[in-house]
Amino acid sequence: MINKRLLIKNLLAYNDECSFYDKKRQLNLHTREGKAKFLKHICALSNSNPTNNSYIVVGVEDQDNEIVGDDFFDDSHIQNLVNAYLENPPKIQYENVPFPNLPKDKVVGLVTVKPKKNSSFFKKGIHTIPTGSVFIRVGSNTTPIVGKIERNYQNAETVIGIENGSRNNIEYTLDGVFDFMNFRHRDMAPQYKVFKELFIICWAGIPKRVRGKIFLSRVDIELINEQVKLFYSAQDVVTITYDEHSFTIMEFVPLGLNDKTSYYPLEKQTIYFYENGYYKIESEMLFQPPEFNRKMLYHIYNSNLALLKKLKKGQVLAEREHKDLGNLPSTFMICYLNGFDDAKEKLIEAKPLLKLYPQVYLSFKEAMRILRKMKYDIQ
Repeated sequence: MINKRLLIKNLLAYNDECSFYDKKRQLNLHTREGKAKFLKHICALSNSNPTNNSYIVVGVEDQDNEIVGDDFFDDSHIQNLVNAYLENPPKIQYENVPFPNLPKDKVVGLVTVKPKKNSSFFKKGIHTIPTGSVFIRVGSNTTPIVGKIERNYQNAETVIGIENGSRNNIEYTLDGVFDFMNFRHRDMAPQYKVFKELFIICWAGIPKRVRGKIFLSRVDIELINEQVKLFYSAQDVVTITYDEHSFTIMEFVPLGLNDKTSYYPLEKQTIYFYENGYYKIESEMLFQPPEFNRKMLYHIYNSNLALLKKLKKGQVLAEREHKDLGNLPSTFMICYLNGFDDAKEKLIEAKPLLKLYPQVYLSFKEAMRILRKMKYDIQ
C-alpha cells in the first residue's frame, strides 16, 4: 500500500513540476474558468503519460514547495466533470492527505490520473478552450498541440521508483494510529477498526442526540494505511455503521430557514474491504431538497440581496442583520434548490464579502461543498 503523505513528499523532492506531475496552491471548481484550467491539466497529463500514473498536488506554494494545505475536498463525483468534457477521459482519483503541521481542517489534495492508451481531447468547449482541443505536458508547462501526439514512454520507470519508495510499513501505520488517537482527537472519543487484518480506519466525533437519533458532529475519519482522510466536516453530521467487510458513512446536512435542526440525508459512502489487500469505495447520493413556501422564499431571497448590497457599501449591520448574515449561505442554497436559479451565482459572487466573517465563510464553504457534490454545473 502506498503511503500518500510519503508519496507527496517524494514527488515534491524529486524535481520541479514535470511531465508527470503538477502542483497547485488550490483548485477553484466554482467557476467555468477554474473547471477549464483543471480539465486542461488532466488532459495534458493523461496524454503525456500513457503507461504510468500522473499526479497533481494541491495545497503547495509554487515558489518554494511549502506545504500550506487546502480545504478538505470530498467530491467523489469529480470524475463526472472529466467525463462530461473529455473524450477518452482518464480515470482520476482525488484524495485528502493530512499533514502533522497543518490545522485539522486543512489537507493536501492528491489527484491521481490513471494511465490510458487512447489520447484525450475536449469533446466540447468550456471557457476559452474550444471543442477538439488537445493538450500535453512539455516539462512543467501544459501546452496545446495540433496534429499527432508524440507519446512519452520515458516516465514509467521513474514514477514506479517514486511509488515504490512511498510504500507503507508498520512504523508509519502505528505512528498514524497513535497520532490520531492520542493527540489530534483524544478529547473526542476516538475509535478504530481493523478490516481483513490489513486496513485500519480511525474516526472521531462528538455524539449528539437529535429527535431520538444519535449523530456525530465535527467528524474526522481516516484510512490510516494510506494516510488518507475519508471524511471531514466541521458543520455536517454523520452516522457510522460497519461490519467485518465494510464501513459505511451516512452524511446528513442540517437545513432550515431559521435554524439547522432538521437533518436531511445527503450521501452514503461505503468502503468495501477484500482479502487480497484491495478495497473500493462506492457512493450514493441520497439528497432530496426540502420544499418551502415560495412566497416566503422570495422574501428571504430579496432580503439576502439587500444584505449583500449593504456589505458592498460598507454599511454597519443591525443585530438582526448579523443573524441573517449567518444564515445567508444556507438560505441562498435553499432558494437555489427551490428553483431560484440565480441564487447559486449570487452566493459565489458574495465570497469576497463573506471572507470577512470567519463563521459565515465556513458556512459558505459548506454550502458550496454540498452543491458541488450534488451536481456540477456543466452548462
